Order: sequence, then C-alpha cells, then structure tokens
Amino acid sequence: MREAIVERKTRETDIYVKVCLDGGEVKIDTGIGFFDHMLTALGKHGGMGLEVRVKGDLEVDCHHTIEDTGIALGQAIREALGDMRGIRRYADCRIPMDEALAECALDISGRAYLVFHAEFTNPACGGYDCCMTEEFMRALAFNAGITLHLGCPYGKNDHHKIEALYKALARALRAAMRVEGTEIPSTKGVL
Repeated sequence: MREAIVERKTRETDIYVKVCLDGGEVKIDTGIGFFDHMLTALGKHGGMGLEVRVKGDLEVDCHHTIEDTGIALGQAIREALGDMRGIRRYADCRIPMDEALAECALDISGRAYLVFHAEFTNPACGGYDCCMTEEFMRALAFNAGITLHLGCPYGKNDHHKIEALYKALARALRAAMRVEGTEIPSTKGVL
C-alpha cells in the first residue's frame, strides 16, 4: 500500500494526516466546516484514503489551519508516492459545477510550481476565506513536488468555483498517481 502519516505541530497548529493513495475511508476534522467539505471531496474524488485531524488557532483566523494542512498533506502524498515508479505522472481534468467550470493540469515531477487563476466575489464561504484556496494549493503543490496549474475561467457562485477546483485537482491527482507500469516515468530515470 502506498501510504504515509505526517504529523505537524507548531505554535499555531497541531495536524495529523494519514493518506493511502490506493483508497480507503475519508475522515476529516479541521474545525472549518467548508474546508472539511473540500478535503472530503479531495479524498473521495481523488480515490484516496484520507484522515485529517487539525487543531488550529481559529481564534486568529483560518489561515494557519488551511495552509499548514496543505503542507502536511503535500508531504504525506510525496512520501506515499515513494520513488514514483510506474505512475502515470501527468493528468488533467475539467469539472463543471452548475454555472462554474474548473480546470486542472498537473505533473508529479518533483518540481514544485503553481499557476492559479481564479477570482472570487465574496471574502468567505462559511469560516473559510476564499483567498485561502490559492494558499492551500500552493502549500500542497510545493510540499508534494507537483507542477500544478489550476483555473476557474467562469462561474458566479464562489462555493461552486472552489468546490470545482478541489474536485478537478482530486480527479487529476487520481489519474496521475495511478500505477500503470514499472518504470520511473522520466528520461532522467528519477523524479
């Protein structure tokens, strides 16, 4: 099984992440209802077993909880991928959610990069600041070693736009992490 556990404790957050790239139960508790909803979608649509427990300084705001969860989850995904032997590596996905459309293209390359194009109308969805979507994606990509391009070219409802972005990421990750061979998918012989 391709799985990993990452625990991250700082003065601002106490995080436990367990990921199994080959499936399993999804249990999320971050203290931020909308973020729980997004991580549940990420696990379910990503075909991952995912357990996330977070105690964060929500009395300050949601920033540390969301960004640090992205860091820990990215580290867990990278560890679970191991030497990445046999993975598909590249994938893309487009997800419609009512009036919104999200697009994701990624490369599990070991080289971290984020291109993010999405604009939000409202400051927050529940206790989740919409601007934290980009921060989470950056933390995840940089700690997992993924080149990640995400965009929402249109949509009106911020909930729909953000959820479509998480689901597009999930579906692209699911495809890119799929094992379909035995070789390292690189002409260099290493990722």
